Amino acid sequence: MKINRRFFLGIGGTMVGGALIVRPKKARAVRKPKAPSDPYGCLMDLTVCVGCRKCEQACNRVHGLPAPQVSFDDLRVLEHKRRPNVTAYTVVNRHYTGKLDERNLLIPTFVKVQCMHCQDPACVSACIVGALTKKDNGAVHYDDSKCMGCRYCMVACPFQIPAYDYHDPLTPQVRKSTFCYDRIIKVGGKPACAVICPVEAILFGKRSQIIKVARRRIKNDPGRYLDRIYGEYEVGGTSWLYISGDPFEKLGFLDLPSRPIPHLAETIQQGLFSYLWAPLSLFAILGGCMWTFNRKQIKGNSEPERMEDNS
Repeated sequence: MKINRRFFLGIGGTMVGGALIVRPKKARAVRKPKAPSDPYGCLMDLTVCVGCRKCEQACNRVHGLPAPQVSFDDLRVLEHKRRPNVTAYTVVNRHYTGKLDERNLLIPTFVKVQCMHCQDPACVSACIVGALTKKDNGAVHYDDSKCMGCRYCMVACPFQIPAYDYHDPLTPQVRKSTFCYDRIIKVGGKPACAVICPVEAILFGKRSQIIKVARRRIKNDPGRYLDRIYGEYEVGGTSWLYISGDPFEKLGFLDLPSRPIPHLAETIQQGLFSYLWAPLSLFAILGGCMWTFNRKQIKGNSEPERMEDNS
């Protein structure tokens, strides 16, 4: 196929014009975080928790969840590590880190596990229909009427918390702790787990204030606590915070960066959507021009044949 000078200049002009039309906008330099200024939070003191599972029971009752196969009074369930699921939004696990008491017996440490309600949640960023939102009171709120069951939130969550209800495919729902959103926002109450805890291992309040409490406890009793508040900085901070006398890595906590997960993910998305359209549009324009030229070439080549046949 021959391309003459006029066609080449036409293509060049079209590409330049197309480049001007589809020139991408400048990417936003600063990403606006979704973290509220001073939400509520819960401080979990792992040196106080006795593993009674009362928090599990209260959560089950408040959310109307099915009764568990193992009674809440049966502590044998602590022999196995568990994760939150569609019928249990919070669970307590027992860990042994090697500490011994005066009788030379292993001392257990109990860890309550639930949605961490991140300050700048990866699940909210990943949800393409807005079913997950970060509320001013600290809760990562889930709207089942918007959910389409894509489960991107499950992939995005750095704590691997959201669970999917596979038993009802017609009404897909993702299950996780609600932070007792309705109790806090409507009646000014506290999460059910914080209310029922018999040893007051869970402290509820403004996040800034409970961080001060945590630091004060650590400062006043350095022999009891590690100098760290888990959740203060992890993935941009979380509404659930923990203090402990044992290394967090021995208690099932993940070693996560301080930078919010959505910061990287949304930067990549912005780059793709901002700059990918330009080359795609130019390729489309070029393809259209080539298709038009080919049609003209075919038509031009067929006309002499018709003239010879007529003669």
